[in-house]
This record gives sequence, structure tokens and C-alpha cells, in this order.
Amino acid sequence: MQIRRSNERGYADHGWLRSYHTFSFANYMDPNHMGFRALRVINEDRVAPGHGFGAHPHRDMEIISYVLDGEMEHKDNMGNGEVMRPGDVQRMSAGTGVLHSEFNHSQENGLHFLQIWIEPAQRGISPSYEQKAFPTAERQGQWSLVASQDGRDGSVGVNQDVNLYASLLSAGDHLTTPPSRYAWLHVVKGSIEVNGERLTTGDAAAFTPDEHVELTSSDASEVLLFDLA
Repeated sequence: MQIRRSNERGYADHGWLRSYHTFSFANYMDPNHMGFRALRVINEDRVAPGHGFGAHPHRDMEIISYVLDGEMEHKDNMGNGEVMRPGDVQRMSAGTGVLHSEFNHSQENGLHFLQIWIEPAQRGISPSYEQKAFPTAERQGQWSLVASQDGRDGSVGVNQDVNLYASLLSAGDHLTTPPSRYAWLHVVKGSIEVNGERLTTGDAAAFTPDEHVELTSSDASEVLLFDLA
């Protein structure tokens, strides 16, 4: 198990946007943290009221947004226009090219969300978009599949061999996964103990296929688990 501490992440303050980068992104470059398997970006973004990312292009990337607090307004040139709230998961396959914007929908409250990029299994596909809600009850005390290659069990589909699980934990909750594939565990909030190590908000840990993931929550926590080929 290799640990990536929150305070080791890259950081950018643009006034309207404060962003922590788990992996190299934009002006933050760390050759030791360029990604993990197909996982390329985990940015923890806080956007000021009424501000956001204006229309900009992407291609050949699977982009997942996971809202933690506030409301995020999405628009793209495929005709999609949605407002995301906590518990919502959005997947955009950029493929041959897409133009989109993401704004804080509120003029009064901040927006806090995770922006996740995953390298695609196939390049040059037609752009597509999907958004689904995952109620608290579905994520409480268990691994809830929110994204997968085949879109099974109500998850959003992703153009890559990856399974993304989310879980909301109360103090004392215990979760395990058996050894199987590579895994990246990201602590969204709270405090947990993983294989004997304490991880807190923003921390992460990488696992090889011969390692298991065994965690216990110390308090109210939220975690994401990426199961990767």
C-alpha cells in the first residue's frame, strides 16, 4: 500500500477557484504522480458563487464529476443542460471532441466537487453524456457501484475497464475488498483506518492486485474506491 497524503497534492488558487490536484495537472507537475493505471486526474475543486469554467473543449477522455456540496450547472454542445447536486454522478465521454461548461449554479453558496479523468479504452468514439443520482441510502455503509464499463447495477457507463465505488460511513463501519486488481482509495471526507494506517480528508492509497483493502471508519466519512485493470 502506497499512501498519497492530502498535503502533498498540488494546489492552485485562482480566486474564484481553489483546486487540489492528486495527480499532475495544468501548472502542477510531479513526475512521480502522473496518474495511476487508467486514472489520470482527481481534482478537488471549490468554486465561488456564480463562477465556473466557461465553454472549453476536451477529446478522448472519460470525465466524471462527483458533487460534494452545492449545485453544479452543466451545459455542452450535445444539447445537454443539467444541474447536479450531492449524490449525483456525471460522466462525459469526450471522444472525438466536446465543448462544455461547468458553473456554480448558486449566486450565494459555494460549490465543492471532484473532477475525475480516466483514460479511455477506445479513442475516437462518439461523444456522449450520462448523469445519475445515487441516494444516501444506497451508499450508506456499503460499496455502491456508481460507474463501470458495462453500466451494470444502475451505474453510469465508462469507456474503460474500471469500477468506481462510493460509500458513506458512520463511526465503526467496516469494509473490505479481496485481492483482485489494482485499487485507488480516495478519502473524500472524514477519517478512516486502512490496513493499519490512518487516512483523513484528501488522503489516498494505492494497492497492487495482491493486496486487500480493509478499512474502518473513525467518524462520519465518505470514500471512493477505483477498481482498475
